[in-house]
Amino acid sequence: MRIGLIAIDGCFGSAIASIIDIVRVADGARGDVDPRIDPIELAILGPKRRVTTTASMTLSVDQPLSESGEFDVVVVPALGTLTAAATNDALQSRDARSVIASLGRLDEATTRIAAACTGVFAVAETGRMHHRRATTSWFLGPEFLKRYPTVALDLDTMVVVDGNLVTAGAAFAHIDLALSLVRSISPDLAQHVAKLLIIDERPSQAAFVAYEHLRHEDPIVVEFERFVRARLDEPFNVAFVAQSLGTSRRTLERRVRAALNLTPLGFVQRLRIERARHLSATTDLTSAEIALRVGYANAETLRSLLRRERRRS
Repeated sequence: MRIGLIAIDGCFGSAIASIIDIVRVADGARGDVDPRIDPIELAILGPKRRVTTTASMTLSVDQPLSESGEFDVVVVPALGTLTAAATNDALQSRDARSVIASLGRLDEATTRIAAACTGVFAVAETGRMHHRRATTSWFLGPEFLKRYPTVALDLDTMVVVDGNLVTAGAAFAHIDLALSLVRSISPDLAQHVAKLLIIDERPSQAAFVAYEHLRHEDPIVVEFERFVRARLDEPFNVAFVAQSLGTSRRTLERRVRAALNLTPLGFVQRLRIERARHLSATTDLTSAEIALRVGYANAETLRSLLRRERRRS
C-alpha cells in the first residue's frame, strides 16, 4: 500500500507525527506478523517543498499534490484550527484550496481518501461527501452541518468508513485513523501495532463530548438546553417542553437534530449520563439517589444506559 500524507503550513504536528510513526511501525513489524504482507510506503505530499506544522516541525515534501493520484490512500490531517471561524479562514488559504482541488481530481475507483478532525472539512469542500456518512471534531459538528447539510454526520463514532472514504474525529483520532488504515491491510498487523505502541481501542467520541461546548446559534436549541438542564430530575416529555418554549414538537425535534445531530430525547439522555457521572465522581450518593437526581425512578435504568454508553466509548 502506498499512502500519501498531505501536509501544509500550520497543520497539526501531532497529527502528522502520529500517522507517520504508526505507519512506519506497521511496515517494520509486518514481517513478524505475516511475511506475505506487502510493504507499506508513506510519502509526504504538499503544495511546496517544505512545510512547518503547529509544533514548529519542518517537513520535507516528497511529492507535489499533483501526484496524489499515484497513491492507494491520500490522508488529510487536521488544519491546525480549533474554532469554526479559524477553520473557515484556513479553508480559504491558498494551500488549502490547492489541497481541495487536488482531492477533487482523484479517481475514487483507485484512490481512497482518509481525513481526521478539521481535515474532514477540506474533503467535504470537494463535494465528495454528499449523502455519505462521516465524522469530524465533535466540537465543530454544528458548523460542519451548517456548511455541509447533506452529509450524514456521526459525531459519536471515532472512525467512520463509507466505501472509499474514511473519516475520524478530533485531534488524536488521527491515531485511530492510522490504525484503521493498517487494519484494512491486516487486522492482525493492526492489533500487533496497537500492542507495541500501547494504543487502546476507542470506537467512540461520545465519552469526550462536552455538549456545553457545541457551538450553535439556534435560539430555540439554546433555550431547550437551558430548560432541560434545569429539570434533569423531572420526567421528560418533548411535547410539554416544546409547548413551554412556545414552539411545536416537530419544530423542536427538527431544530435540535440540525444543531446537535441528536433527537431531543437523545440529547436529554446524554445530559443525564453526564450529570450522573459527575455526581458519582464528586459525591457519596448511592446509585438510587443519583438516578433520582437525573430523572430515573429506577437505578437499573440508569445503570443500563451507562453500560450501553461504555460499550459505545
